Amino acid sequence: MSNTSLAYKQENVDEHQKEQLKIVIVGHVDHGKSTLVGRLFYETDSLPEGQYEKVRQSSERRGMPFEWSFLTDALQSERDQGITVDTTQIWFKTPKRDYVIIDAPGHKEFLKNMISGAASSEAALLIIDAKEGVKEQSKRHGYLLHLLGVRQIAVAVNKMDLVNYDEKTFKEIEKEYTAYLKSIGVTPKFIIPIAAREGDNITKKSPNMPWYKGPAITEALDQFQLLPAPTELPLRFPVQDVYKFDERRIIVGRIESGRLKVGDKIIFNPSNRVETVKSIENWNSPAQTEVSAGMSAGITLESQIFVERGQVASHIDDAPKLTNIFRAKLFWLHDKPLEEGKKYKLKLATAQYQVEVKKIEKIIDTTDLAHSDSKKLERLGVGEVILRSRTLMSVDDFTQNQHMGRFMLLDGYDVAGGGIIDAQDFADQRKDTDVKSENIKSVDFKITRKERELVNGHRGGVMWFSGLSGSGKSTLANELMTRLYRKGYNVYVLDGDNVRQGLSADLGFSHKDRAENLRRVAEVANLFADSGTIVITSFISPYKKERDHARSIAPENFHSVYVKADLATVEARDPKGLYKKARKGEIKNFTGVNDVFEEPENADLTIDTATTTLDRSIELLMTYVDENFIKPIRDAGDFGGADI
Repeated sequence: MSNTSLAYKQENVDEHQKEQLKIVIVGHVDHGKSTLVGRLFYETDSLPEGQYEKVRQSSERRGMPFEWSFLTDALQSERDQGITVDTTQIWFKTPKRDYVIIDAPGHKEFLKNMISGAASSEAALLIIDAKEGVKEQSKRHGYLLHLLGVRQIAVAVNKMDLVNYDEKTFKEIEKEYTAYLKSIGVTPKFIIPIAAREGDNITKKSPNMPWYKGPAITEALDQFQLLPAPTELPLRFPVQDVYKFDERRIIVGRIESGRLKVGDKIIFNPSNRVETVKSIENWNSPAQTEVSAGMSAGITLESQIFVERGQVASHIDDAPKLTNIFRAKLFWLHDKPLEEGKKYKLKLATAQYQVEVKKIEKIIDTTDLAHSDSKKLERLGVGEVILRSRTLMSVDDFTQNQHMGRFMLLDGYDVAGGGIIDAQDFADQRKDTDVKSENIKSVDFKITRKERELVNGHRGGVMWFSGLSGSGKSTLANELMTRLYRKGYNVYVLDGDNVRQGLSADLGFSHKDRAENLRRVAEVANLFADSGTIVITSFISPYKKERDHARSIAPENFHSVYVKADLATVEARDPKGLYKKARKGEIKNFTGVNDVFEEPENADLTIDTATTTLDRSIELLMTYVDENFIKPIRDAGDFGGADI
């Protein structure tokens, strides 16, 4: 046993009063993480009785030199391969506190495990090989620690013995890596030259590096601060399940943060149902009156309301944000790239949501922090994206509550990526009246038009296409519907083919019947619009009074689009041969030939298809939709200015 470990044993500290800190140790493969951990345990006398001798004897039997990493590598396959393939949580102690140290793999194939380890840590120790210098993986690890919200970082420049404890080599690595970390907003608290195998600067200053004036590893770790206890954060109680016993409905889950007491009035998110906690149940033990972060609990309510898995209970005054859209910093692990328009399953606490990638804002090269405008996020890439769900999600900004600000994306059953939530620039879509009421009971909540718009990401409305037969109304309507649908919008086309087969199957083509047909279309289209759908109608609608009537039903919903083409052009097209039949007298009251077409004088948008290409026409229509259906929601703050 070393003199240092003897000194540690002589400290007289009340073990029950010692605090505990979780740290993750990361670094490029073979930079010496496991060696450092093994040496830390030995120097601090934190090894189980006899483990050091057991490893020493095992190494001798194999004819191998003693390896400090064997003290912590628990799997035989790890010893055989010489790399750490999983995160391992192990404990060591200093006079000040106990440490849970998470030895995370450094090989890029095991980054998923490294992320899991870092996600639960309060601080990090990042290892760099003095001989190899700063590697691409070292930069990627630094960026991931920042991405996961680990702000307390110490850097250990290991294997200084292999560079003859050269100060210049250390200073060059210190300068390069400090500059990189600062460029991503991270200031390392310490950068320490060490030789883990030899025990230099592990628990005490090394005489081999007299030029270094900073703390040893354990001294540096002892200067890290504990993060605020989750009990002091707002209540977050994700519902795991609902059990029924006799007449009771017991809502069960784990308190992720905050405290919950009998008598508390809580709101379930995102349903906005409010009730009072009647009891906190225990299995085969007396009921409790209070539970706090980290504890599993079952509760009953004063009144029975519908609650299901995935909802999150909170206090009313500190409820999470309800939104169907947020910005995310995302690390991608899947072999198939993440692309705009693709849909994934998002797991957040006990909830699952179907989300769509609305926008890839930027892709970040973790080695030089260069930004790319690529619309694909490849494997092991980092990016900032906009995700949108068709339903409201209960979320917290990661900076405010890590427990509800971190999520995973699944592609099928595979974990495809993980990230953190940034919803600060997006409006809370919670109905204020639902939260502020002091006497909320279980009722049937009405779905307002505003709520539909927030979920859909656009306004509902009627785009009333009118124009001569052959002007291109149906072609434009169908192409516009296809483009909007592929962007995730609720959109539908009403035209003669689908209306006269059902809704107006009893009508002919007299002036009276045609007017009645358009009246029915206008009413149905308005119902579509009220449901949050962009409905495109494609009818000749030759008379001003019929178009005016359609607009009068709900003027705020109505958008007149005149698909213009002169008679010579449409007769030349004549896709159905109707003009020829009308000229021969086989069709009576045919608009443009033997019936009048009253051109719209104040159309909201006019497209002359005789002179405008299909692509340009669709471009004009898409711009109009963005300005009149999307931009009003975006400008109101509901999309945080994101260009979707």
